[in-house]
Amino acid sequence: MPITLRFEARIPTQDLARARRWYAEKLGLEPAEERPGGLRYESDSGVFCLYASAGKSDGSFTQMGFYVDDVEAAVAELRARGVVFEEYDGCVGGIMDIEGNYPSKGRGERAAWFRDSEGNMLGIAEIVP
Repeated sequence: MPITLRFEARIPTQDLARARRWYAEKLGLEPAEERPGGLRYESDSGVFCLYASAGKSDGSFTQMGFYVDDVEAAVAELRARGVVFEEYDGCVGGIMDIEGNYPSKGRGERAAWFRDSEGNMLGIAEIVP
């Protein structure tokens, strides 16, 4: 019998209370559930959990991404909330045009990256049809 796999991202935190405040203040997200050492966030399109950890990501790669309808508007709103975006060669205003994508996700993306309170790299992207 084949196994059924369901996906959930896990994001490490060194200070769970600090991370909870950051995700609430900067992204407007509140956990759907909590347990000692963990917070679970849920939406129609996915689930991720923040968990207390002695380890941490070095922040050199995207750990989790969010799709938005309008990346320019999302970047402006997040900047107004104090989110600092990464600047890479090819970025214009913190947004990069990326050619190529999975066939179900259009022909490209417009994307931007930022770090959470724990140094985890997160991304937002708008699909280019």
